[in-house]
Amino acid sequence: MIRIPASRGVGTRTEVRCPDPACNPYLAFAMMLNSGLDGIKNNLEAPSSVDQDIFSMTAAEKEAAGIESLPANLKEALEALKVNPIAEETLGSHIFENYIDNKEKEWDSYRTAVTDWELENYLNTY
Repeated sequence: MIRIPASRGVGTRTEVRCPDPACNPYLAFAMMLNSGLDGIKNNLEAPSSVDQDIFSMTAAEKEAAGIESLPANLKEALEALKVNPIAEETLGSHIFENYIDNKEKEWDSYRTAVTDWELENYLNTY
């Protein structure tokens, strides 16, 4: 998700709006740069701009406009990353495979953690 402000003045800037603030900025920008270069090399068309508030759009309106949601969690993000050929090319096989492995372990640790909320709401019930 890249935003190019409509009122540009004498210059143009872009805002990259989707990386998580906790991400590794070097890996994130390497991926974005190589993805952009791949788009240029393969003459890919940029999607049409969306000039309305997507948060107020219905699911049907988003689908009609070709707007897809980003992965909802780490597992979905990893599944998308695994089938992205640019990712392994950018990071190299060694880093790519280790990154996937470490993030899968992180997801397993997260999804099996028992939270205070679960204890408070379910311990006495079941």
